Amino acid sequence: MHVLLVEDDALVASGIVAGLRLHGLTVDHVGTASLADTALLSSHFDVCILDLGLPDQDGLTLLRRWREQGRKLPILILTARDALHHRVEGLLGGGDDYVIKPFDLDELLARLHVLTRRLAGHETDCIEYGRLSFCASTGHVTLDGKPVSLARRELSLLRALLTKPHAILSAEQLCDSVYGYDQDLESNAINVHIYHLRRKLGSQIVETVRGLGYKLGPAG
Repeated sequence: MHVLLVEDDALVASGIVAGLRLHGLTVDHVGTASLADTALLSSHFDVCILDLGLPDQDGLTLLRRWREQGRKLPILILTARDALHHRVEGLLGGGDDYVIKPFDLDELLARLHVLTRRLAGHETDCIEYGRLSFCASTGHVTLDGKPVSLARRELSLLRALLTKPHAILSAEQLCDSVYGYDQDLESNAINVHIYHLRRKLGSQIVETVRGLGYKLGPAG
């Protein structure tokens, strides 16, 4: 899951980033509305965590503008504004969920998985693909019922492929999902993770589409 975190409090942001990355999520953090606009133009995100008290523009104004522009990105509002009218205003303004600070990281993580699961059309948190089973919230992977240990980047890569099982994804798209948009990477970084996935889940789990990118192949 590629998360855009829009939060101006550096201490709060660092805690969220560390916690979500520990659970295998890819997180890009910005502290202003203008940088959030730039991030959305530069990369694809699966979900956004949006603080409302931004220094250059109110977060609710930013949210409404995104919706007017036709952006359908799931947005979880994370704010200290706890009054009922604030919650109603945020949800009617285009927010998909509303969490009040202080918050529990496990609850935040669960809500993010629910938002992205609904968008992908999955009824549960686990994706079954042939002989392969993948649980997004726990990172638990099994092949033929036997657990398979994957590193964090490998999990992110597998999730990106499983959520779009019929799509051809370019190397750039996979890099966004695995690393985020502001990382300086070696040219073969994605190939290294694909190699490890093939070794652990079967040589055909990732198919190379010459000149276009990669797609999900059969498991095992």
